[in-house]
Amino acid sequence: MSRLCSGRRCERHADRATCGLVTSAPWPPRRGGQRPNAALHGPDLDALTGLRSGKPSYYPEYRVSAERLRRVIVALDRISAALVRTMEGSEALVRAVVDAAADHLSADWVAFALLDGELPDSRPRHLVLGPDRVEWPSLELVPADVYRHVRQVCAGHAVDDGSDHDPETARRHRHIPIRLDGRTVGGFIAWTPQEREIDDTDQSVLRILAGQTAAALQNCALLDRSERLYARAARQADDLKQRNAELERTQQELGAARQREVLDSERHRIARELHDSVTQYVLSAGMHIELCRSEIDDPRLRSQLDTAKDLTRRAVEQLRSAIYALNDDGCADKDLPAMLRRLSTVHMPDELRVEVRIGGKPVALPTDTEQSLFRIAGEALFNTAVHAGAERAVVRLAYRCGQVRLTVSDDGRGSPEEVRRSLRAANLAGPSGEHRGLVNMQARAREMGGTLTFRRARLGGLQVQVEIPVPGPELPEGARP
Repeated sequence: MSRLCSGRRCERHADRATCGLVTSAPWPPRRGGQRPNAALHGPDLDALTGLRSGKPSYYPEYRVSAERLRRVIVALDRISAALVRTMEGSEALVRAVVDAAADHLSADWVAFALLDGELPDSRPRHLVLGPDRVEWPSLELVPADVYRHVRQVCAGHAVDDGSDHDPETARRHRHIPIRLDGRTVGGFIAWTPQEREIDDTDQSVLRILAGQTAAALQNCALLDRSERLYARAARQADDLKQRNAELERTQQELGAARQREVLDSERHRIARELHDSVTQYVLSAGMHIELCRSEIDDPRLRSQLDTAKDLTRRAVEQLRSAIYALNDDGCADKDLPAMLRRLSTVHMPDELRVEVRIGGKPVALPTDTEQSLFRIAGEALFNTAVHAGAERAVVRLAYRCGQVRLTVSDDGRGSPEEVRRSLRAANLAGPSGEHRGLVNMQARAREMGGTLTFRRARLGGLQVQVEIPVPGPELPEGARP
């Protein structure tokens, strides 16, 4: 290292102005050998920095100051790195700031504690780092002095800051309160080794760390609270969305129910009108025809009256069928077996006994399919009651693999051949022809992809059978349903 230049001419430079270590001119000679007044020549920068002074204490003090400045810069950098962990939560933040304090002080022990009741959302409530930065999970295991300080902070009691200790202990121990909005919410306590003194610079750094930690913990609590509020608002929004969807469905159902109520009311009104007026008029017309027929001897006129009587009888049958259909509510809230059982007890003559049998395991069918099968069964039983003169009828509903079969059998006088001929004639006659009930039954069966057949029943009368396919598991080849 180059030696400092003195007031004499620099031995290594020809010109004093080129000397990098000397910035002041040599003292000019004066009488008496005394130096001139320094105020007359301005400040001596070398003397201020200690580079030119002959006092041996200036340069070491400069090095100490530079080292302190370096440590402060490093400490502030670590504090900044610790405080940006606010987004990770209070636990990560507390560990980071305690570690930063222990690293800055090269401390043997560093304790962090929050007052009971302050910053309630912050965790952990206390944290102790021992030698080699080891975190002590339990306060019961730490030294008694550390335990006492932490408990005093948590309880809100005043903790000594080392001023009352002996000089040796005071220079290695500090308690820095953590303040927020003018009140104490916690504190840092540190103990350093013998060779590490806690000076005023360290204490200033710790105060900065304590203040920023309080603000960061409050920000953590506010962030956590805002996240919880956002999550609650999101849940409430989802709940309101679901409730709104349910309300819309309920409104639609209420509207549909209102429409059905209006339609049912109108159907029942029409049915009452048909029963109380039109049907009575037709029956009266039939009675008058029968009275006239009994008093006329002309065979031709009697034949005409017989035709008129037959027409009135058919008109009454059609009216009763229409009245039954209008009074029927569709049984929308019941399955097909329940609808058939209800059919066997409603609108049936007293002299006709109807039995309903269900075979196989019932499967859910589309509503339209169940309604069509119900209408076919109702039409078949109506024909049995009106035309066949039967005393007994059996309705069978059999659920099979991939198929549903509905049969209506009776012990009446119906003939399968005659029914088939009537159906063919009705199909050829068009919509205005007779036997529209048979045509409607056949049309419903075809719409469901099934078949309608008529055969002789075991009871001795007519059997009406409908078979329709339904989705279901396929059976192995050769297996029987």
